[in-house]
Amino acid sequence: MSEPFVGEITLGGWNFAPRGWAFCHGQLLAIAQNTALFSLLGTVFGGDGRTTMGLPDTRGRCVVGAGNGPGLTDRRIGQRAGTETTTLTVANMPSHSHRVNATNAIGNLTGPGSDFLAKSERTAQRVYHNGPATVQMDAGMIESVGGDTSFNNMQPYLVMNYVIALVGIYPSRS
Repeated sequence: MSEPFVGEITLGGWNFAPRGWAFCHGQLLAIAQNTALFSLLGTVFGGDGRTTMGLPDTRGRCVVGAGNGPGLTDRRIGQRAGTETTTLTVANMPSHSHRVNATNAIGNLTGPGSDFLAKSERTAQRVYHNGPATVQMDAGMIESVGGDTSFNNMQPYLVMNYVIALVGIYPSRS
């Protein structure tokens, strides 16, 4: 392998960071021992900028390219976003209603087509609103469902280690 650029990040299937590299686990490093890397990263990933600098923390994160484009959200280096779990709220759902049109007449068709729900001859229970065919279903017939339990929001993934080169060739700007 040729010598890496300082600050180059790569994936590895190892459970160790090779010599001259460090895991991208958000750890703080001394600027005095990493001046070249600090000149490239600054405090984008943390640190106080006087004695410490931070490395990127890719644990539990998908890496996304920086920048923007037509129809894309502007993303900046070091920006963090997203959650592993989420809870849907009414505000997350598209506007909709639970309106059902029904008739009080005895049903005479087996398929719904463009017809209305109707009462059945097989039961004495009247489960439809007593009124014209354009009334809404009785509120007592609609139960509340759901809960406030979070659910997994992660895309399928494969865990590997990101490592960053602490030493190497200083990249020239083009």
